[in-house]
Amino acid sequence: MARDELARFLRGRRAGLRPQDVDLPTGSRRRTGGLRREEIADLAHMSVDYYVRLEQARGPRPSPQILDGLATALRLDPAERSHMFLLAGQTPRPPTAPPRRVRGHVAGLIHRLPDTAALVTAANYDVLAWNPLAQALLGDLDSRPNLARRRFLLREHVLTTGHEDFAEIAVSRLRTAADRYPHDEGLSDLLTDLTAGSPEFREIWASPSLRIPGHRTKTMVHPELGELRINCDVLTLPEDDQQVLFMTADPDTSTARALRRLSGR
Repeated sequence: MARDELARFLRGRRAGLRPQDVDLPTGSRRRTGGLRREEIADLAHMSVDYYVRLEQARGPRPSPQILDGLATALRLDPAERSHMFLLAGQTPRPPTAPPRRVRGHVAGLIHRLPDTAALVTAANYDVLAWNPLAQALLGDLDSRPNLARRRFLLREHVLTTGHEDFAEIAVSRLRTAADRYPHDEGLSDLLTDLTAGSPEFREIWASPSLRIPGHRTKTMVHPELGELRINCDVLTLPEDDQQVLFMTADPDTSTARALRRLSGR
């Protein structure tokens, strides 16, 4: 019975995915909706034959490693991932690292806001996606994509001046990430570097304060445009442990005009 339920779950999830959901080309003709079995097998790093047997309730009980591969291939959120583990007779285990995949509708959202600088960050403050205005406003998102490193180690003017509260918010989020992903080497290396290289980070980390993101207005200093009064709002994506940061300006202000100039480049 458990194998049958797992098979139905896999078939249902596969049927509900579109090529664009998993960054596959959309041009090929398909006789039925959903992804092909060989596409899921390739995304999950397993043989097509093994995946077919799982969908047909003929395969052996999959290991946690196989289930992790399927969770990634099928784009499962944490609740769906835990459900699949239970169907397979395995104890759900916590994710080993912060999720890095940005859902298609989230990526589409930030690119439909021409007057808003928007970006998506993982739990370790890696910037996973951004729109052109965010790149123009913050710069170096391609080569220096981790906001915590830029804030505490590089001390970039655009991320320090007027951003004192971001330091406490960042430390609170990184502390939570460390508890949630204790075996993630990338996060461990980040915290080691921040601790060694930033007295400010060490001081805040040692304090018991907890800061959560919310609406804030900051005065940013842009290298070309000077002082900008920016409204910052955060949308939390709990199913992916990610945040979307929206940076806007009040209408009919010098900052709004400056952002329009940046957006028009």
